[in-house]
Amino acid sequence: MGDLDGLTALVTGGASGIGAATVATLAARGAAVASLDLTDLRPVGAAVALVCDVADSASVRAAVDEAARVLGGIDIVVNNAGIGAIGDVAANDEDEWRRVFEVNVLGAVRITAAALPYLRLSSHASVVNLCSIVSVLGVPDRALYAASKGALQALTLAMAADHVREGIRVNAVTPGTADTPWVERLISSADDAETALRQLRQRQPMQRLVSPQEVAHAIAYLASPQASSTTGTILAVDGGMAGIRLPS
Repeated sequence: MGDLDGLTALVTGGASGIGAATVATLAARGAAVASLDLTDLRPVGAAVALVCDVADSASVRAAVDEAARVLGGIDIVVNNAGIGAIGDVAANDEDEWRRVFEVNVLGAVRITAAALPYLRLSSHASVVNLCSIVSVLGVPDRALYAASKGALQALTLAMAADHVREGIRVNAVTPGTADTPWVERLISSADDAETALRQLRQRQPMQRLVSPQEVAHAIAYLASPQASSTTGTILAVDGGMAGIRLPS
């Protein structure tokens, strides 16, 4: 028996990285899971894989409704889909700023709004948003990405307040630098990939990257009925980066 037995979950960006790890973890704990992504690749544990562009309202509505139909409802929403950006405040043009906010912020808005009618029917409704360490800690060359994740963190708290009386819990996870495809691409594009990887590891007190599975387990905890008194919480899974300062 798992703590998510009988529950249904929708995970955006479920085809790879933290999303795929989350799909597998939720399924292993008993949930029936729909993976929504730009590809129909079905990750381990997914009951169904649906193509969905979170930047497109019609695509979101169709995918959420189909997920609810296949699963028989929606109890859990994990807003994991996101894209990165590199540079200071002047590095990205306005179109790129709009694109990142369309996916990272409005994507979560669209998915959650489309899922609300189903969440309101659930006795264990939960939304978990994927923020980032950069939403609470200044990191060089992440101006656009940090702004989008900071907005998502503020949105998490506002949504928690809006829906607490409806029995819908809303929380977020803030991963540190995780071993994901995006970070792999970031490292491989560096002039010295070995040095870039070492620097990313060293800036986290645990001296290693966070694993997708570690983030997924934190998401599963927040989504679980065992966390039924937890809402409006921002849970760090960052190797101690935000809270620990070690002597050099």
